[in-house]
Amino acid sequence: MVKIKGHEIDPIIIKSAGNRRAMQFKNNIITVLRKIGINENDIDIPLERLAMKKAKASATWYLSDHRMHYSHNLQNKYVENLHILSRVIEIEIDRVLSEEKTLSDFILEFKEDSDVYNKRAEAREFFDCDHDETDFEIINKKYKLMAKELHPDMPTGDTEKFKKLNIAHKILKRELT
Repeated sequence: MVKIKGHEIDPIIIKSAGNRRAMQFKNNIITVLRKIGINENDIDIPLERLAMKKAKASATWYLSDHRMHYSHNLQNKYVENLHILSRVIEIEIDRVLSEEKTLSDFILEFKEDSDVYNKRAEAREFFDCDHDETDFEIINKKYKLMAKELHPDMPTGDTEKFKKLNIAHKILKRELT
């Protein structure tokens, strides 16, 4: 059981036919997003050539002039990450359709700024990581060490740097988890 965005999702273990299953999950995401009026041409879900390898799954779509994005990288295979991504988006869309959640709240939850790539690069630079670092555990360890050092209650604390640290961590957490 994986808990993401307040939803408990049963992960699946895929042992064969990974590419076919990945295509099914991609088509499911497109079908679900179309339920709230998103055009298929406004949806981008990159597929890995080898769906059974360890890789992040992500989806980007546009709604009401907003760029929205969601990614998942906690499972062992790309296809399993895509399954979790598909389930999260499906659950959130169902909440919008049942009027449990407004479309505005949905947009706010997945919306990204237009300069998100620059912010991610700055966040990695702040953590002194490689520009292409995707291991969230490494970033999280650096975050914890820096948080102890920069916390305003510590003798070496710096409130402004601590705020920047939290913002950088939040940006990378959103991208990598």
